[in-house]
Amino acid sequence: MQAKNIKNALIIALVVGSLLNTINSYDVIWEGNFTVRNSIKIILTYITPFCVSLYSSTLASKSFEETSKKSTVTEK
Repeated sequence: MQAKNIKNALIIALVVGSLLNTINSYDVIWEGNFTVRNSIKIILTYITPFCVSLYSSTLASKSFEETSKKSTVTEK
């Protein structure tokens, strides 16, 4: 895993998670009715896009590396 992938996943999680929390939990946030259940939902809303972004970028990086290795081998 590359540090660049983690950094990008954190940025995406912050943006997407904030947007989704605003859409899904605005009433809880606005009224301040934080229960354990609501807090877990809010945290998971940030964790989910982080995991998806990190997983997809890691797969893309591996695919790119494999393609680069194959093209290097065929060029020789």
